[in-house]
Amino acid sequence: MSSRPFVTVVIPCLNEESHIERCVRDALHQDYPADRLEVIVADGGSTDRTRAILTGMAAEDPRMRWVANPGRIQAHGMNIALREARGDVLIRLDAHAEYAHDYVARCVEVLERTGADNVGGAQRARATTPFQKSLCAALDSVLGVGGAAYRSADREGFVDTVFNGAFRREILERVGLYDPGAVTNEDAELNQRILAAGGRIYLSRSIVAFYHPRRSYGALARQYFRYGLGRARTLLKHRRLVTVRPLGPFVALLGGMGLLALAPKSPVTWTAYGSYVLLAGVEAARLCRRHEGARLCVVWAMFPVMHLSHAIGMSVGLVRYSFRPDWHEPERLAPRQDRA
Repeated sequence: MSSRPFVTVVIPCLNEESHIERCVRDALHQDYPADRLEVIVADGGSTDRTRAILTGMAAEDPRMRWVANPGRIQAHGMNIALREARGDVLIRLDAHAEYAHDYVARCVEVLERTGADNVGGAQRARATTPFQKSLCAALDSVLGVGGAAYRSADREGFVDTVFNGAFRREILERVGLYDPGAVTNEDAELNQRILAAGGRIYLSRSIVAFYHPRRSYGALARQYFRYGLGRARTLLKHRRLVTVRPLGPFVALLGGMGLLALAPKSPVTWTAYGSYVLLAGVEAARLCRRHEGARLCVVWAMFPVMHLSHAIGMSVGLVRYSFRPDWHEPERLAPRQDRA
């Protein structure tokens, strides 16, 4: 890789009129040579003003263009855009996030310094509402995220997955593109294939981005249900997970249901449930002392919402995908020299 490789930034989106312009401008106005950068947005059929905004921005800057994503889901859109990408380095951005002015340059530098196949930064949360401030506190806890390395802004080193990702083109030529059937967990699934092929993934605190977390319990529950669903699909597809961390809520749910079924009136059962509630409360109190604006009762309730939603999602996914597997051999990305 040369010191200034050509970079393609890919952004999947759907109905993002409130965020897409900010995200694309973050991508275009990077501290990186303008003639070594292009931006491709894959739109999944937006019905708001997203497409009009993208069309106007493309007319302003020839480095940016958008493509239609009839499959709607992000993995499908990523693959459409990546097939058109000219870059030696391929960087995914999320439309709901904000990116440092040196994000692209840092990704390239870390790829070169570490020799990794995929690099990224931590998934830093940025709050704008009282609920989001409480959620940011919950996401700063091992009880909330299970000790996931990509949630830590201070971590530096090789990991199992990162937020978004900046890939060497060659690794997608080797292991294939995103799984087009993966509605969620597509990043972790791709990273699992990279690791299985002998590739390496690196998390760097110098790569800085902020995402906007969910704004309500309902949205949070739906998000974690989909996470569990996606984890179950990945587990059944590969017959293993890189880490047992995602199984925690599912195992706890089975254990709790088993206690209720076998010994509903036993002191052991209610001690177990009471211990969980107490642990969540103590952790919520600790987090509220560290995070300004976080509310004790709101944070306290977030833990069971996240855990239960993830566990139910995994349970549904294990049943659904055991009977209806929907994965195929991934399509490999064509080398640059094979493309017009």
